[in-house]
Amino acid sequence: MSEVTSEVGDRHVVVSESAARRIAALKQQEEAPEAYLRIAVSGGGCSGFQYGLSFDEQKNADDFVFERDGIAVVVDDVSLDLLNGAELDFVEDLMGASFQIKNPNAASSCGCGNSFSI
Repeated sequence: MSEVTSEVGDRHVVVSESAARRIAALKQQEEAPEAYLRIAVSGGGCSGFQYGLSFDEQKNADDFVFERDGIAVVVDDVSLDLLNGAELDFVEDLMGASFQIKNPNAASSCGCGNSFSI
């Protein structure tokens, strides 16, 4: 089970096997087979920056694509600077199920994991 990621110089984002499976299921549920999962970072949240996940039918000129098991995740150039080396995972436990971003660039994050500071 090797992971497949596209590296841009030394910048990269890792997509876990669990995240790829969940994205595939959501694309099927949404009837959006050609959509990319977009990860974006914007200002805000309780810690300074917040993560955003959405489906997008288009890939922009400044997007970088990271793939695993045929599932493509896109990240814009500015967000990639803040996400470099991060892992997108999907976790299911007794508390529920959610996507989680394990970001080595985050100095701290909020309790919900949706925002972070550098």
